[in-house]
Amino acid sequence: MNSNASVIAEIPTVKDYVLLTLLAAVWGASFMLIKVAVETIPAVPMTAGRLTIATIVMFALVLASRQKFPRGVKVWAMMAVVAVLGNAAPFALISWGEESVDSGLAAIMMAVMPLTTLLLAHIFTADEKLNRWKLAGVMFGFVGLVVLMGPERLLTLGDDVVRQLAIVLAAVCYGITSLVVKFIKGVPARALTAGVMLISMLIMVPFSFVAFDLSQVSPSASSIIATIILGVFQTALAGIGAYFIIHKLGATFFSQLNFIVPLFGVLFGFIFLSENPGFYALLALAIILAGIGLARYGIHKSLQ
Repeated sequence: MNSNASVIAEIPTVKDYVLLTLLAAVWGASFMLIKVAVETIPAVPMTAGRLTIATIVMFALVLASRQKFPRGVKVWAMMAVVAVLGNAAPFALISWGEESVDSGLAAIMMAVMPLTTLLLAHIFTADEKLNRWKLAGVMFGFVGLVVLMGPERLLTLGDDVVRQLAIVLAAVCYGITSLVVKFIKGVPARALTAGVMLISMLIMVPFSFVAFDLSQVSPSASSIIATIILGVFQTALAGIGAYFIIHKLGATFFSQLNFIVPLFGVLFGFIFLSENPGFYALLALAIILAGIGLARYGIHKSLQ
């Protein structure tokens, strides 16, 4: 990768922020769905099932739209990197981590993703250089997440360290992936998503059969439904939106999504579980929105 391969990103519009928020809502529900799915389905087989469903959905969409798959070893090699670092590895790592790690703490750990993206984008791209406004926006977002989840959750960082580090590693994988996607040129979003899903599935399905005795797995109806929803919405359809945003506006803009996702976790808890978000959740909302505003201003300044 070199800086000459990058293209100048556009200034975000209201529609772009609406799409980003919609993706945050979809992925905000994923932590809850993963928690339900791994209750009776081990993390790796669940990930394989999720990717299989996503692959079927995406190939149906590609056939319906008559998009063509790319040709060339280089493009497919980069798609393979996205498949491993953007799907197979992080899906399995997060699912395995959430078998014992609290979903709120997992959300805080995902804030590593935009920090990773900012640093890598500064090094490897020409149009996403770091400036003080972008950095301030990320810092505000991270502080907002800590306030939202409660500082007391951070005191559990020493519990089950291996699984917690797995979630952090997943966040780093996402950060790297958002940059790699920028360098895949001329591939329609649906075809790109379908190709990536296919490679991811071909990795995880055989691994599931080798690593687990699937005859001993007795999934509940709720776990099966959660896996299907994850495959269709959180993996296939959301993947199309994610690649569209990254190509149009860059990896740094896309990384802001990880500061909005936990907000939807609080909202879903309030609506479906009658949880009271409380003062700190509202304070966190204000801090995170301020961070998004600073990051947007930073993007605007860098494009002037």
